[in-house]
Amino acid sequence: MKNCLVVDDSRVIRKVARRILEGMEFDCDEAADGAQALEHCRKTMPDAILLDWNMPVMSGIDFLRALRKESGGDQPIVVFCTTENDMGHISEALRAGANEYIMKPFDGDILNAKFAEAGLV
Repeated sequence: MKNCLVVDDSRVIRKVARRILEGMEFDCDEAADGAQALEHCRKTMPDAILLDWNMPVMSGIDFLRALRKESGGDQPIVVFCTTENDMGHISEALRAGANEYIMKPFDGDILNAKFAEAGLV
C-alpha cells in the first residue's frame, strides 16, 4: 500500500483529504506545516505528498525546495493543493519540483484524477 503525507495547516482539510485518500487505498500521515512535513520525510519518505502552499512556520513552496535537496527527496510525487491559482504560482511550484497542481476546493474525483495522472493509482 502506498503512503501519502497530507500537509496543510487546516485540520479539516487534512481530515477530508485523508478520508478520500484512504478510500483510494493510501496509508496517510499528516503534518500541519512544512517544518513538520520535512521532519517526517527525514524519518520516512512517503510515496506521495499532498501539499498546501500557505502555512505558518514553513510554507509549502519552501518545504518543496528543501525536500528536493534531501536524500531520497526526489522520489515522492508532490501534488500542490492550494487556493493560489495564478500562473506565477503554478509555474513556481512546477519549477521547484511539484508534479501536479490542484485547486481548493477539491473532491475525490479531482484527487483521483490528479493522482492517476501522476502515476500513483
